[in-house]
Amino acid sequence: MYKQSEYSRGRSNLVVLTWWFLQGTIFRFSIHNMYKWRNFLLRLFGAQIGTGVQIRSSAKFTYPWKVSIGDYSWIGDDVKFYSLDQITIGSNCVISQESYLCTGSHDIQDPHFGLITKPIVVKDGAWVASDVFVYPGVTIHEMAVIAARSTVTKDIPANEVHAGSPAKYVKKRFGEEVLYEE
Repeated sequence: MYKQSEYSRGRSNLVVLTWWFLQGTIFRFSIHNMYKWRNFLLRLFGAQIGTGVQIRSSAKFTYPWKVSIGDYSWIGDDVKFYSLDQITIGSNCVISQESYLCTGSHDIQDPHFGLITKPIVVKDGAWVASDVFVYPGVTIHEMAVIAARSTVTKDIPANEVHAGSPAKYVKKRFGEEVLYEE
């Protein structure tokens, strides 16, 4: 029998259900350029959303109070933030369409399939391309790029391009002299 008695969603069942209802209606059916409206709704439910963030209406957030997105980042169509744990997106990041950031899994050694959660961090200037799956506990460092349809099972160093399933090093994104500066 599945068990998650130690896990906390971080809000009451009423808040969770209210968010899911609003996300499936007024968030989902807001028109293309209503980024400020969607940001407002996410902030209303506890998300930390920076300046100039653009989130497409088909993006999904399990628990927005466990999400932080830095300035001028872009979240594409059908991106899923399975935010059972914290998801932190830096500034000037792109999370492209149909990517899945998954902070939860289950202990396969446990007959009750106990829930395991670990945070995900995408640091400033990183790009997670289309249809990428990011495992719980992964950090994608500054200016890194994950190629389309990749599976990220471990941390990705700064300024590197990784591709494949599992994602492996391909090349440097920029020459060493062009690294991202704060």
